[in-house]
Amino acid sequence: MGKEDDTNELRAVLQRQVSGRDDETTFEMEGTDTDMDKKTPVQGGVAAAAKAAPVTPVQKESLGEILERAGKRAIGGGLPGAMAMGVQVLSLMWLRTTVNYQYRNGGTMREAFSTLYKEGGIRRFYRGVGPGLFQGPLSRFGDTASNAGMLALLDSSETTATLPVAVKTAAASFSAATFRIFLMPIDAAKTSLQVNGKDGLRILSSKMKVGGPQVLWAGALGSASATFVGHYPWFFTYNTLNEMIPMPAEDDPNHTLKKLSRNAVIGFSASAVSDTVSNSIRVLKVTKQTSAEPITYPEAFRQVVAKDGLSGVFFRGLQTKILANGLQGMLFTVLWKQFEQTLFKQRS
Repeated sequence: MGKEDDTNELRAVLQRQVSGRDDETTFEMEGTDTDMDKKTPVQGGVAAAAKAAPVTPVQKESLGEILERAGKRAIGGGLPGAMAMGVQVLSLMWLRTTVNYQYRNGGTMREAFSTLYKEGGIRRFYRGVGPGLFQGPLSRFGDTASNAGMLALLDSSETTATLPVAVKTAAASFSAATFRIFLMPIDAAKTSLQVNGKDGLRILSSKMKVGGPQVLWAGALGSASATFVGHYPWFFTYNTLNEMIPMPAEDDPNHTLKKLSRNAVIGFSASAVSDTVSNSIRVLKVTKQTSAEPITYPEAFRQVVAKDGLSGVFFRGLQTKILANGLQGMLFTVLWKQFEQTLFKQRS
């Protein structure tokens, strides 16, 4: 892969951030285009909901080619892509920590923020940043490899090559969500540090002594389910708004700004819908994952209901989660032009 491939991958990383999607909770779909000039081939939106178009078999890739492309996607175009992903993690880690703390303990965003600050100042919000920096690239690698692998498998047979996009999407989504299970130990360390602070790893270690190594995968089903459940609403909203909101005219002097603003609005709306649909699963996942003793999902459910009622299951941390994705989209909308002017020109 050459310089042009690196540049394209870097663009994909940055466009993903403008759309408000984060690597913790969403995954890349093979064949989708994060440039919102184009509709994604994932079934959703007004036209797509009406009719599922058949898929033409694509040129087959070898396993080596799939893994090479997945590795390239993991760091998003080399060092600049890694820098972009690092900016995402570091700039919004404080909000992600607040979200997970709320998922586990409830309370408002202000209450969670105040409590976290009292526990260790600014540094407290960045507990778990190390695992977080690993999780993003590994998630991206797994998404690309598992999606491409599943699609290659389906396209290798005449029986499955012409399946509707909706069916292929479901299969690839399941494949990518399943891969996330293998990353759960990293997620467990990160989330425990975010929720429990400096004692996070000690609590996780003590929990392992009681429940064994499998506690590192506590919440795996919830994580995979939340990712899978939130996937379709994201693309349905994305495609619907992409049809409804017109693109600015090419000769408009503010074309770039208006286009980025449009993308941010569409991405924020899609993320808000997706987060709302999957929020209850994430609340139970974090509660189970960060408890001092091994617990089941029904026990996690009862704990949340006992403290905050049924509304706690559905709405804990949701406002902060939506805000985090909204800020992510706005942040990268503002920074996009600077990346365009510096990185892309240097690499062209």
